[in-house]
Amino acid sequence: MDETPPTSASAIAAPSSPSPASRLAVNFRLLLLILAKLPLLTRVAILHALRLSEPAKYVDLQSNLVVSFIRALLTPSTPRPISYAQKLTTRDTEIRGRIWISSYASPPPPETDIRDALLRIVESTRYPHPSGSGSSSSESTTTTTTTRVPQLTPVQAEWTGYRAAASKREPLPAMSEADKYRAMMKECREPTTVLYFHGGAYYLCDPATHRHVVKRLAKLTGGRCYSVRYRLAPQDPFPSALLDALVSYFTLLYPPPDAYHEAVKPYHVVFAGDSAGGNLALALLQLILELRRQNTRIQWYGESRTVPLPAGVSCASPWLDITHSSPSWQGEDPHPFDYLPKPRPDAMARIPPCDIWPANPPRKHIYVDDDMVAHPLATLLMSRSWEGSPPIWMCTGWEILAYEDKALAMKLFADGVPLVFEEYEAMPHVFALLLSHAPASRRCFESWASFIRRSVQDPTSIEASATSIKARTLEETSLKFEELLEDSLEDVQASVAMKAGLKTEWTARL
Repeated sequence: MDETPPTSASAIAAPSSPSPASRLAVNFRLLLLILAKLPLLTRVAILHALRLSEPAKYVDLQSNLVVSFIRALLTPSTPRPISYAQKLTTRDTEIRGRIWISSYASPPPPETDIRDALLRIVESTRYPHPSGSGSSSSESTTTTTTTRVPQLTPVQAEWTGYRAAASKREPLPAMSEADKYRAMMKECREPTTVLYFHGGAYYLCDPATHRHVVKRLAKLTGGRCYSVRYRLAPQDPFPSALLDALVSYFTLLYPPPDAYHEAVKPYHVVFAGDSAGGNLALALLQLILELRRQNTRIQWYGESRTVPLPAGVSCASPWLDITHSSPSWQGEDPHPFDYLPKPRPDAMARIPPCDIWPANPPRKHIYVDDDMVAHPLATLLMSRSWEGSPPIWMCTGWEILAYEDKALAMKLFADGVPLVFEEYEAMPHVFALLLSHAPASRRCFESWASFIRRSVQDPTSIEASATSIKARTLEETSLKFEELLEDSLEDVQASVAMKAGLKTEWTARL
């Protein structure tokens, strides 16, 4: 296996605290962006008032404007380099208000066993490619490919809790990270621990961009969150983020010698994430299921440790198909209810080169090497089995990812997983994180937190259900899992296999 070069310190360091000048510059740039989009927003408002746009039939004007504004930002006439977008979304934000933040960096264990166990599963679960990876050849000869070997590096995370007594603008007190953690724990009413993975297509964002999300989950559950600063692509592609996720889970269960938290019981841990973070939460669960099927134990700080299941997994609008093979990704017309841009044939070629992209050696995908794009730990739709899984909660909107979310929901239900699946009418990607004013967002967070609480307190009470929720009235309608899509799961997987150029003999067996 090829060794990747050592990760630079900047890749795992926390973002620096913003200075007053940098905060002013960011606000000024935001103002300029809004001014530049005023003609678009005016047009959206007029069409909404006249009820001539599709979203106007379902959502309020503010939601329509927010989605239109984000869509315009994500489809600029002049694309920016990948490094520019990454730096823009990984800057720290000032910590004020009703939130506790305590940073901790889990040091690399003295053994490599946790990485070796991950790599064994990656190798044993990958699908073969034909000779000439990416082609549609029917030859039986496979290419000789190797899995990247990520370095074991410190994995940073933010302990996050609700700080009830603080004012809205009150800064964190000047104390050590350990003291902040202890102060946070005094306000935790429940043992619930949410292991959170932020979204951002695996190359954008940071725990700092998602503090409002984990703070809300901590408040609603009465527990605390451990929000992971996993390594980002394209510098550190698959399976680096998955290794960081597994290390973070072990850090909770079996604290390293310098940790200031006590060991967390696995039945008190619920994985959570949005978008790519939802992918990572489910990939971590699938990895654990595979490790348990092989009765794997892992050497961790001198002890042979088991790999227990968490209490549950919860994800908002998870990204499940890295290949973008579903029908909703096809065509160039914008999605009427979503802001995610559809990939253009020349999209990657139009991105200005920078020091991190294009990759060397070249590849098409930012997150994963081309021969691994359909790997079941990257594209979760290709996972073979979810039997033995703890309860799962998943929500989606009327968004581009809804098709693949429904496809996985059908698979989870067929495999006997206690799945709570919710589809929200007319809502965009990760709507609950962006449209805080919307009734559907409040309802979504309450359902999310309720699932987390039940997973810890009474998991046997969670039964499989699929529900559609109206945007304005929140009226609920029960759905049948087997009718979520007209296509079968086999059809969905065949589309992924064809897009990824997997062996045609294997595709025929789907």
